[in-house]
Formats: sequence, C-alpha cells, structure tokens
Amino acid sequence: MRQSIIALTALFTIYSTPISSFAQESSKIKSETIKVKGVCSMCKKRIEDAAYIKGVKRADWDQKTQELKLVYNSDKTDLKTIEQSIARKGHDAGDILADKDQYKKLPSCCAYNDGAECAH
Repeated sequence: MRQSIIALTALFTIYSTPISSFAQESSKIKSETIKVKGVCSMCKKRIEDAAYIKGVKRADWDQKTQELKLVYNSDKTDLKTIEQSIARKGHDAGDILADKDQYKKLPSCCAYNDGAECAH
C-alpha cells in the first residue's frame, strides 16, 4: 500500500510539473494589436523585421488595416520597446512617432506621410 502511494505521488509530480511550467510560460505571452503606418510590401518587411526583437514570437503587419499583430513574452520585452524599435526604422508605431532621419531615408514608395500609395 505504501509503495502504491509513493508511486502515485511520483507520477502526479512528474505529470503536473510540465503543466504548471506551461501555465506559467503562457501567462507571460501577450497578444497585442497596434497601428503602424506604412504603404507597401517593402514597408511590411521593414516593420515586421523591426518588430522581431528578443522576446517577440510573432509580428504580422496588414497593409490594408495598418495593424501589426504581435505575440511576445512580457518577461523579455514590452510593447513600448517594440514600438520604439519600429519607430527607429522610420515608421510611426502606436503612440511613438517615427525617427525623422530614418523616415527621410525610406524609399519614396514608403513615404506614408507624403502621400505615397501602394503601386503593387
């Protein structure tokens, strides 16, 4: 009887540990959607590349809606840091305005504040 209890306790411990670890990990995973200004597929690549900093699991920018869907680990980064990374590449992200010098370096087809429209 005692061996059965020990065996059951061991099995419970083995099987419950991964579940609790997963639950802790999933509580750190955040999903957010922010507005990011852009125009074309070149913007999409630049925005998504800039968003993929340490801790970001997914970044998908939609050209039509101007929305960036993010999935990230909140222990490794936060939304403001992601927005700043994008703004440093020349795109307004959330409440953070694009770096002016970087915006000026964007290809003319990406100049969203100057009336550029997607030609493709």
